[in-house]
Amino acid sequence: MIMMMMMGSNTKPLVHLSLLILVLFSSSSESLRFELQSGHTKCISEDIKSNSMTVGKYQIVNSNEGQPLPDSHRVTVRVTSSYGNNYHYGDRVQTGHFAFAAVEAGDYMTCFWAVDHNPVETLTVDFDWKTGVAAKDWSNVAKKGQVDVMELELKKLQDTVSSIHEEMFYLREREEEMQELNRTTNSRMFWLSLLSLFVCLSVAGMQLWHLKTFFEKKKLI
Repeated sequence: MIMMMMMGSNTKPLVHLSLLILVLFSSSSESLRFELQSGHTKCISEDIKSNSMTVGKYQIVNSNEGQPLPDSHRVTVRVTSSYGNNYHYGDRVQTGHFAFAAVEAGDYMTCFWAVDHNPVETLTVDFDWKTGVAAKDWSNVAKKGQVDVMELELKKLQDTVSSIHEEMFYLREREEEMQELNRTTNSRMFWLSLLSLFVCLSVAGMQLWHLKTFFEKKKLI
């Protein structure tokens, strides 16, 4: 439906604007720079749906241009899924990249660990992580297919609409899972409340019985 609306418009700027909006909602591109001290770990998570392509690049920033990085400026990088499966591992590296198609839906974690060093040093790391449509190499697609600019934009639009469609089903599944979890939690809380009420009434009854027995022994009643 969205694609039909876009094809029906004769205004090229609107095509560009709508394409940009669709890309922003259907894909994720996270580029950041952070500092990491020796012996410390920093983890970054990204929610990725199944069968989505994801690519990432990382490197330690060299503050002294023209000079090689010291051997102490190295990190160990690991990418894992929420089920604990490993998708990338770089041991004591200064730069690296990863690319894979997510088999499992959920949160994927990229963890950086800076090697120990005395005295403690602070590393600056650049990390670029893209998923979905943003992870696709469109320049390579254009070269292989020998398509013009407008055809390439339409290909992007088609992939974007498909990604949005899949994202809607994914969000619907997540919503159903959360609703089921809420129902299960409410049911458990109901039975827990009944059990707590039963325990309180039982304790109160035992206290009354104990006091009555005590007073009868003392012949106060």
